[in-house]
Amino acid sequence: MMGDTIRIDTDPRGVATLTLNRPDKHNAMSAQMLQELTEAAAMLGADDRVRVVVLTGAGKSFCAGGDLDWMRAQMQADPATRAREAGKLAHMLQALNTLPKPLIGAVQGNAFGGGVGMASVCDVTIGVDHLKMGLTETRLGIIPATIGPYVLARMGEGRARRVFMSARLFDAAEAVDLGLLARAVPAADLATAVEAEVAPYLACAPGAVAAAKALARRLGPRIDEDTIAMTIDQLKTRWETEEARDGIAAFFEKRPARWMQG
Repeated sequence: MMGDTIRIDTDPRGVATLTLNRPDKHNAMSAQMLQELTEAAAMLGADDRVRVVVLTGAGKSFCAGGDLDWMRAQMQADPATRAREAGKLAHMLQALNTLPKPLIGAVQGNAFGGGVGMASVCDVTIGVDHLKMGLTETRLGIIPATIGPYVLARMGEGRARRVFMSARLFDAAEAVDLGLLARAVPAADLATAVEAEVAPYLACAPGAVAAAKALARRLGPRIDEDTIAMTIDQLKTRWETEEARDGIAAFFEKRPARWMQG
């Protein structure tokens, strides 16, 4: 399957590779990508031939977060539109998070903002050892709201608070320590490391794997429609603040936001 923003390739074993395919935009998430990813999750989940899904990106970056044109549109939109667009991201992440197939992340480059959210919904995430990651939203005056439940579920609150609010970038070694990555490997070893995670599932009963994953999700932190709605409302509220207006305008105007020091 080939979309405008993603690609799916499935090998004879039933291993489907879902690739974010906007390399010229550092795989930044547009409204179209969110829609295509949500549809892909439904399709892959329903396909009995698919045993495992590998999520990766084309080009140098895994995912740079939100697409700039999409962000600019949110800046100019009314609150209802902002809530609807935030819902697209939240429900895409939930579709991947509840995919009834093992989801292995192959993070071949940098991941920021929503890209960290995507890494967090994978059952196992392997990254290259030269990557940088960061939850950069507060630098813009907004918050990592709709990705928050998945990031917190992956890291735990204590570790998440080290990076959730500061917008600082961190390297692959710290991403492993934070629990975002299971391990970091040289780029030349990424495919081998991912294959080591894929192979055991091919000897497991697919229905049992799906049931075990669903049970793990039920036993973990609650991420339901109420949680999702709360995060959407939190983001919508932040978009309407003076800080967000100034922070996002400063980003596009290539100037410091008014609160920046140093």
